[in-house]
Amino acid sequence: MTSKIALHIFSYIFILFGFIFTSSPSFAQGSNSKPDAVQMKTYNYADTLQLDFYSIPSKDMELKPTVVLVHGGGFTAGQRNGGDEKRLSKYLAAKGFNVASINYRLSRKGKSFGCDCPASIKIDTYVEAVADLSKAINYLTKDSLPFKADPNKIFLIGSSAGAETVLNFQFMRYDYRFKRLPYPNANIAGIVSFSGAVLDENYIDASNKTPALFFHGVKDSVVPYDTNPHRFCTPTDVGYIRINGPKAIAERLSEIDGYYKVYFNAEGVHEWASLG
Repeated sequence: MTSKIALHIFSYIFILFGFIFTSSPSFAQGSNSKPDAVQMKTYNYADTLQLDFYSIPSKDMELKPTVVLVHGGGFTAGQRNGGDEKRLSKYLAAKGFNVASINYRLSRKGKSFGCDCPASIKIDTYVEAVADLSKAINYLTKDSLPFKADPNKIFLIGSSAGAETVLNFQFMRYDYRFKRLPYPNANIAGIVSFSGAVLDENYIDASNKTPALFFHGVKDSVVPYDTNPHRFCTPTDVGYIRINGPKAIAERLSEIDGYYKVYFNAEGVHEWASLG
């Protein structure tokens, strides 16, 4: 990490949480408890899939803004309860949010998700992950108890594969491959993407645009910053598909008067999936 990046880390943290708080204006100001007050409980939300739910227990029946955190790992690895996921979840919960850090199907575990993975399988993997995220949000919001999750104030945060999942969830729902999924009756109040991309930014319109915050390395060779092949595969590779990073998404949102912020490191690579 260069000293320039280190100097900006703390300002990025303020940007991130300022984004979440200002996107939920009715959220009580001044919520700030000790991390020790946060409790975590694990739930099965679909089949063998689990989520860790972080909150500060209260007898207050008021519904709360809820963050759904989706880990990275290239659809081959990663976990809901990794060190970064635990720290971020506890931090946000101490600020008064509900936080659900979820598992999803790792369809490519023990297999490749690179240029030798057929494009059709890559698409199926994206669809499966979006379906799992949909089920998790349904589980959290269908019955407000015990989660007290406000269905009108759901925030999505994802890293790498998780960021691709949250972006595809919100912006690809009208594509024929995604539109039959069990989408929840919930409003996504904001999205935070750490090194993520969407399959096709042209599906973003006035009906599904949402405030979005992006952190990305311009030289990322795994998930492109602009429109480029996934993993920078060549057109002759069976795994060749083009995906669209924050630069392309921001340009589309700008066309339809959407709200977005893109923070990039000109020399950064895929490490921003975890630095974020």
